[in-house]
Amino acid sequence: MSILPATPHDIPQLLSLINGAFRGDTARQGWTHEADLLHGSRRTDEATLRSLMQIANAVVLKYCNDSGEIEGCVFLNKKERGLYLGMLTVRPDLQGRGIGKKLLEAAEAHAREQGCQFIYMNVFSTRKELIAWYERLGYYRTGETRPYEVNPDFGIPTQSLEFAILEKILQSD
Repeated sequence: MSILPATPHDIPQLLSLINGAFRGDTARQGWTHEADLLHGSRRTDEATLRSLMQIANAVVLKYCNDSGEIEGCVFLNKKERGLYLGMLTVRPDLQGRGIGKKLLEAAEAHAREQGCQFIYMNVFSTRKELIAWYERLGYYRTGETRPYEVNPDFGIPTQSLEFAILEKILQSD
């Protein structure tokens, strides 16, 4: 197992992982999917991933098994407010085995290396089980919400959606 920065070469494998983990029937094998919240099979596309990888102060970390297959990933972007964490993804059939926690630990280490004092993220407010998982790992709701901006290329909501903003204050090592 290794956690490394992804490169543009990894985009095809990342696309398959992310879209399969968040949308469609494959996603329903896991517990972190959005398949019932948004109609559509894509969570992201090649152009979006490529542009995320080109943002200054941003990185996509990939979790690889011993054969080099990507089994998880997370997008991290250092901003003025702190480290933004997005698209935490674990292959649905491997969820519940600690990969997500390892990616969060790597994200927190990256945040400290970048001089960030906290990490924040957006989570659909309807995802109570997922929010509870983050809360068990030290994240908390800030009380802020943000509207979900509909992009038909990445799914049509099945209900009214908004994001809850979660954050975690990082302790010094």
